[in-house]
Amino acid sequence: SAKLADCRLAMMAIIGMFFQDGLTGSAWGDWALYGASPLRAFENELGVQEPVGFWDPLGFTADGDLLAFKRRRCVELKHGRICMLA
Repeated sequence: SAKLADCRLAMMAIIGMFFQDGLTGSAWGDWALYGASPLRAFENELGVQEPVGFWDPLGFTADGDLLAFKRRRCVELKHGRICMLA
């Protein structure tokens, strides 16, 4: 059972490396090679922190739409404030 879980994790890791290799040209993550990406459109926004940078795992901002980004940022702040009140 543990061996099966480890195998599944290894398969997911190699798929991630293949994806990263296709995205950046390097399986070891040289993000500097992919500078013209819409994924980097919001790298200079408030809240972006090292080592992750701008983190959008579901790709909501992949299109680079600034108005949609600002609306989502406002909604995120509103939800965070409601959670703090709770």
